[in-house]
Amino acid sequence: MLRDVSHELRSPLARLSVALELAREDSSPELEDHLVRIEREGEKLNQLIGQLLTLSSMEARENTSTFVPISLNRICEQILPDAEYEAQQRSCSVRLEQDNECTIRGDWELMYRAIENVVRNAVRYTDPGTQVTIRIVEAVAGGKRLATIQVSDFGPGIPQAELEYIFRPFYRLDRARSSTTGGFGVGLAIAERAVRLHRGTLRADNRTEGGTSVVFEFPLEA
Repeated sequence: MLRDVSHELRSPLARLSVALELAREDSSPELEDHLVRIEREGEKLNQLIGQLLTLSSMEARENTSTFVPISLNRICEQILPDAEYEAQQRSCSVRLEQDNECTIRGDWELMYRAIENVVRNAVRYTDPGTQVTIRIVEAVAGGKRLATIQVSDFGPGIPQAELEYIFRPFYRLDRARSSTTGGFGVGLAIAERAVRLHRGTLRADNRTEGGTSVVFEFPLEA
């Protein structure tokens, strides 16, 4: 139903966009600020619909037969330029640390989107003048080799009781999110489902020095 509703919303949004352009042609300069606001809210709604469609497709997907070897290092390297640009707008920075080369079997686009969602979330909430760190390292836990990506920020942190809920769709922290910085509460849910599809885990921890770390862990072949 979520997928069907999202598809149905795309048509009226497209008509709204056309009507908005026609209104611009006939409007006075005094109305431009209102029309810009309508356009901005329409773009937000379109982004939300896109995320809902992605989430719906992720929920339904089980087949991993098309997975191929992908480099987590190369994915993070491709994410870095856009993340750095976005960070500059908030007077912060992003650093990529690569302790090991880590390759897993997976879908490049799904993993790119998952990691990007977490990195952008960290950039959005880290304090101005601080740095978001993306660290790639191979670890061992329970005798098993793991590929690990740790995304750390210096933001307000997350109440301990709410850490387990942040990967649920539409879950938002009132303290850390506002109409100016908050997303829709869907990006982390998409990331969690993509990671789970890759036989991995995703968790968030508060850092003793302040801020939050989101940790991806994927099994490596023996």
